[in-house]
Amino acid sequence: MIKEQYKYSDITSKILGCAFEVHKILGNGFQEVIYQRALEKEMILHSLSFAREFDMPIFYKNEQIGTRRVDFLVEEFISVELKALVKLEDVHLAQAINYLEAYNLEVGLLLNFGAKSLEYKRLINSKFKAKSIQSK
Repeated sequence: MIKEQYKYSDITSKILGCAFEVHKILGNGFQEVIYQRALEKEMILHSLSFAREFDMPIFYKNEQIGTRRVDFLVEEFISVELKALVKLEDVHLAQAINYLEAYNLEVGLLLNFGAKSLEYKRLINSKFKAKSIQSK
């Protein structure tokens, strides 16, 4: 599903496998929260560690100005945003990329369960800044 040269491809492949299983069983037509609950169960079965609806701080010029909940934060560094729409639009992709930038996460997935076949986009934050470890 995901090329091995991509960062975290082992984990994103597992997440996508879970998402495909959910879509295979439920199909399209449910509300987003139903897919969230099913994906949660599937990720537990595949031993993925995650937080669902995790509050992430939003910063503007190094000052926190609010929070936004990410649908899933997997393994503490992959954002997973879910949609249940007939068709993904550019605005949904832009929103998911903005979240990656605001959270300073490097990799994310945008999953759409509303189409006849599962739609997914692998997202890379080109503005990602690795956190440096300062020694004393």
